[in-house]
Amino acid sequence: MRVRLPLLLASLLALIILSFDATPVSAQSPEDDVRATIDTLFDGMRAGDSTMVSSIFYQGLQMGRAADEGYRAGTRTTKGFLKAIGTPHDEEWDERIWDVKIHIDQRLASVWMEFAFYLDGTLHHCGVNSMQLYRTDAGWKIAYLVDTDRGMDCEIPDSVKG
Repeated sequence: MRVRLPLLLASLLALIILSFDATPVSAQSPEDDVRATIDTLFDGMRAGDSTMVSSIFYQGLQMGRAADEGYRAGTRTTKGFLKAIGTPHDEEWDERIWDVKIHIDQRLASVWMEFAFYLDGTLHHCGVNSMQLYRTDAGWKIAYLVDTDRGMDCEIPDSVKG
């Protein structure tokens, strides 16, 4: 009986261990984690949820626009951007992205994507977003965001037009 009890316990322990999924909770690739952060930005904009959006912003986020008249740093402050998102508005802000390129080295990610911004289902403008993200202990945060504004001069894939 003494030999059987340790064998029984060892077998039971082995079954318990094998029944657990050995895959980590976050089995996503680092690129998938970066993309999820970016998707949170645009999901929050569509929902008008400034809390959701601010959750993925790094403190001291820099925002700007690269335009024909020159680079306009700080044209949009984080506080003003979040206020605009969170202030009730009748139109849905829907920024659709494609051709997303993600490059990662350690805690730094650089992301380049084309976008089309729709205001209540109507194309408003398009361009390119460039973002720098920093991986904190709480996850990826957007630390720098700059874009272009091509007006309506863009080729939007049919899959993005919806």
